[in-house]
Amino acid sequence: MSLTGKGKIAGVIGWPVTHSLSPALHGHWLSAYGIDGAMIPLAAKTEDFSAIIDGVRRAGFQGVNVTVPHKEAAFALAHKTDDAARMAGAANLLIFREREIEGRNTDSFGLSESLRESIGGLDGKTVVLLGAGGAARGVILALQMLGAGKIHLLNRDAARAKNLASALGAHVRVAISPGALSDWNGCAGEAALLVNSTSAGMGANPPLDIDLSVLPKSAAVCDIVYNPLETKLLKDAAARGHKTIDGLGMLMHQAVPSFEAFFGVKPQVTPALREALAKVLRERQ
Repeated sequence: MSLTGKGKIAGVIGWPVTHSLSPALHGHWLSAYGIDGAMIPLAAKTEDFSAIIDGVRRAGFQGVNVTVPHKEAAFALAHKTDDAARMAGAANLLIFREREIEGRNTDSFGLSESLRESIGGLDGKTVVLLGAGGAARGVILALQMLGAGKIHLLNRDAARAKNLASALGAHVRVAISPGALSDWNGCAGEAALLVNSTSAGMGANPPLDIDLSVLPKSAAVCDIVYNPLETKLLKDAAARGHKTIDGLGMLMHQAVPSFEAFFGVKPQVTPALREALAKVLRERQ
């Protein structure tokens, strides 16, 4: 049993923050590895973010995970950042060093590990990605990590998809073909993977309205939403026999670098962790 992280404290900061699974996730690992540490939820309005970061840094926190709506502010606050954070223009992890704050973005790592665990690599295959918001940037990087050959980037507002493809063009090797959601029927037939990066189907948000019958039966379907665990998109895909990947895998894997940075142990993503988090989600419904 390791005591590497003895007495160490980290936080998760957002507004609201009560929805975050980070305390339960890190708490599971702290217990599993016998570490005397804590993950503290920090509710912070936009105008209070930098002051709270300064306060917890002075209080001796190792760092914080960052959730909505503060990821861009976290990126701006960091003294140095990794490639993934620079590409996304956002950081979901701040590590407090002696004289500086390091900002990282682990979302793309989390998704790539979740997909690799479920379907392996993409090896030049075609992916359809729905949504062109902030989350889509991390998804594109993850798909590149897995060796995707082409990404059809579809968004309700086609101009936003074009702008994102243009912004990322110099930073990624994978070919990005932007378009509108109405282009779905024309590109779905060649897809090996469909990824939803929109908030459709999350909580009270209306679900996606797309015709899955044009998707090859061999294609996998991933939704980065994890609450609910089975969105309507995944339920419909499973009913048609598609392999489905929910957002909980991404959440668990993106937390691995955070826990290692905070508490000094590289944790394992296990079925027991998934069940513990799924239980929390069920209890919140």
